[in-house]
Amino acid sequence: MLLGRLITPARGSRRRKPSPQRLLYSSSALLSLSVLGDSGLEHYRGLYRNRAMYVAPTIAAAGLAGAAAGLTGRSGRLPAVAFRSAVVTGLAGVGFHAWNLMKKPGRLRWDRLFYGAPAGAPAALALAGVFGLMAAGRGFPRSRPPPGEAVALVTAIGLGGNIAEVALLHFRGSYQNRFMYLPIAIPGLAAAGLLAEAAWPGKLDGALASLLGATAVLGPLGMVFHSYGVSRNMGGWANFSQNVLSGPPLAAPPSFSGLALAGFAALALRNEEL
Repeated sequence: MLLGRLITPARGSRRRKPSPQRLLYSSSALLSLSVLGDSGLEHYRGLYRNRAMYVAPTIAAAGLAGAAAGLTGRSGRLPAVAFRSAVVTGLAGVGFHAWNLMKKPGRLRWDRLFYGAPAGAPAALALAGVFGLMAAGRGFPRSRPPPGEAVALVTAIGLGGNIAEVALLHFRGSYQNRFMYLPIAIPGLAAAGLLAEAAWPGKLDGALASLLGATAVLGPLGMVFHSYGVSRNMGGWANFSQNVLSGPPLAAPPSFSGLALAGFAALALRNEEL
């Protein structure tokens, strides 16, 4: 894929490749931006009944600012605090959303997963913090696994969680459009490729770069499809104040692009470790 070639140039090319650090900061920024838009909108739909609902968008904004600071070479103590706060807030959010599901009548039922508080957004916030800390050099253990393997494993886990949520929500939509299978199939292959890269570095570089490039494209492509989904509701975009809340989430697909950038960082780190 074109994006894979842009980020991972051919051997002998004079064009400079983005460093793993920049790729991780970019990944953290995209994930934070996705969470900021998604949680801000979803919590607004819930009318911010609980004051704790302000925390996730606020910390996502702080994580985005920290990643931007890292990309401009101004990383320091405050970005690290923002990244750590993102990890803690994300993990707490996963627990809070699970508790919110369990406290409802009937506790955990299949239909609750369709319409209850999603675990994907807070998990993405935690990943944004983890990648930010890794980019700042504060997230890698001194022993095994090495950095490239660690990033590959974390990214594969993140893709797996994202795929699970998309599969559930697209099942709710009855897979009425065949393109709804793409964000399951392509990232699934990319996750498998990252696991293979963690175990056997350098064996699948070309194929993995192509899969990661295709996964990155799912971000803007998904926003286009979701925008179309919003337009199909009664009133279309003229009734955006209602349809944006009830239609497919516009800010969710870019999380695939953010995870793809982390995958490219893992690929670059593994090549450095060879």
